[in-house]
Amino acid sequence: MSGLVCRSYDPRDASAIRRVDELSLAETETNPDDIPDNDDLADVQASYPDAGGEFVVGVVEDREMLPGADDRSFEDVGTHDGYVVAIGGYLPSETGYADERSVAGGAELHRMRVHPAAQRQGFARKLLADLESRIVAAGYDPILATTARRQRKAVAFYPSAGYAQVGESTMGEYDLVHFEKRIES
Repeated sequence: MSGLVCRSYDPRDASAIRRVDELSLAETETNPDDIPDNDDLADVQASYPDAGGEFVVGVVEDREMLPGADDRSFEDVGTHDGYVVAIGGYLPSETGYADERSVAGGAELHRMRVHPAAQRQGFARKLLADLESRIVAAGYDPILATTARRQRKAVAFYPSAGYAQVGESTMGEYDLVHFEKRIES
């Protein structure tokens, strides 16, 4: 779907990105409080750009362009230039969270989410392509992604976008699936 603009995080997006994260996790019956290092969205600037990564929001300017435009949950994701429907970021692998795998020279995707009422419109692919471009421009290779097995859409999404499953692990009550994509220029 056209109309999605991917741009860098702006502090005015703070409440909208937390709401997209909350709605997306609720869809998979995941409690945000159960996720390790869940405080990154409390200070996006410190957690991403200041740590050597980036955080990107996908915004649709006109709510009428959204599927189910009358869905009341879109009211909570408005920002200064439209409606936040997709979010995601990356961190250099070596500076990511202590409980994550680390691959020299790599970057790890984080918080890849699409508002549940805006899914299946190509927003995730456009957001991922934007993040991959930023990661490549920053000189990272490979790109890493980890998701909980219960997030079935994400587990299916990454292989369809060229990511290879490279492992599995368990953290608390979550069975995790690890993916990797080599850029090789």
